[in-house]
Amino acid sequence: MKDIVPIRNDTDHAMAVTEIRRLWGAASGTAAADRLDVLMVLVDDYESKHHAIDVPDPIEAILVRMDDMGLTRADLGTMLGVPSGRVSELLNRRRRLTIEMMRVLAREMKLPEAVLLKPYDLAVPSKVAA
Repeated sequence: MKDIVPIRNDTDHAMAVTEIRRLWGAASGTAAADRLDVLMVLVDDYESKHHAIDVPDPIEAILVRMDDMGLTRADLGTMLGVPSGRVSELLNRRRRLTIEMMRVLAREMKLPEAVLLKPYDLAVPSKVAA
């Protein structure tokens, strides 16, 4: 077996991924399984540093999750306990989410708190940004 070396560029990354595919399903407790574990850590670290995916802003994330879950704006209003006008203000970026809304969305829509807490711009600055 070839020695495990740091992943320094995309070529090294591609070779490590190929090796991971070859080793996938190795029996636990074997040298192949240990090699697989180490390579997966190295690939994950390289991808995190060089190919990180930026978190979407809260409104984009809500809209995508609504689509995934088949929810309407009325469903979102019921979930948040707000009227349809407030839902429109939120989704059209005229009003910010409140902390309580973020809690509900995290719990009910399984959205990560890091996504919901990400700063985002309002479409038109509102006098009431609650």
